[in-house]
Amino acid sequence: QVQLVESGGGLVQAGGSLRLSCAATGRTFSNRAMGWFRQAPGKERAFVAAISSGGNTDYADSVKGRFTISRDNAKNTVFLQMNSLQPEDTAVYYCAARRVNYRSIQYNLESYDYWGQGTQVTVSS
Repeated sequence: QVQLVESGGGLVQAGGSLRLSCAATGRTFSNRAMGWFRQAPGKERAFVAAISSGGNTDYADSVKGRFTISRDNAKNTVFLQMNSLQPEDTAVYYCAARRVNYRSIQYNLESYDYWGQGTQVTVSS
């Protein structure tokens, strides 16, 4: 089992930055791909970014060039640095983990077996 705890959300003005963190329990963090998803009010949960166990990354088109995903395997933590935030980035952001030894990036919710509780990001105009 893996438990994920997100932090770092909050209220920010348009153009500002936030850094989300996701701390994972367990000793197999480095063997899993990790992802960030978000869910805006009235919308379905959607892919934001993912990182493979080897450090490859990919992003949704809407955040490319503004968001950066990274991981620190020594600290069992994945990060999402969000710059140039816009009101349309307002959502609950969820961290997700694939099962152990599933190392590649995936874009669909069903490929992730563990989810955090979410952290609210609100961007004011």
